[in-house]
Amino acid sequence: MSRTKAEIFDDLVLDTVEGLERRYAQELAGVEFAVEDVPPDLNVYDSDVLEDGSVPLARLLPGRPGRHGVPPRIVVYRRPLEFRSGDRDDLADLVRDVVIEQVANLLGMSPDDIQ
Repeated sequence: MSRTKAEIFDDLVLDTVEGLERRYAQELAGVEFAVEDVPPDLNVYDSDVLEDGSVPLARLLPGRPGRHGVPPRIVVYRRPLEFRSGDRDDLADLVRDVVIEQVANLLGMSPDDIQ
């Protein structure tokens, strides 16, 4: 059975997230992870966006605590990451790096400490 590029990408993100959740279960409890094909069309991106040049690769939405709280959410943009990778191994490394950087930002840590 052939898998689509989107399904393969989703699996790469899921593999990275599952590895992080094993090590940071408590810290990542309630954090949502999502994949979108392309970033939204905005003129200016906030500091919560991880960019390569002016192209967004991922976004951290820190959430809002409280009674009707919105959980933190990390969104990874598939097409920009695919465009920057040479093959599946490159893509897997890039996805891992981007997700780790966003998790590090959320947890107030250095990405090197999460590796």
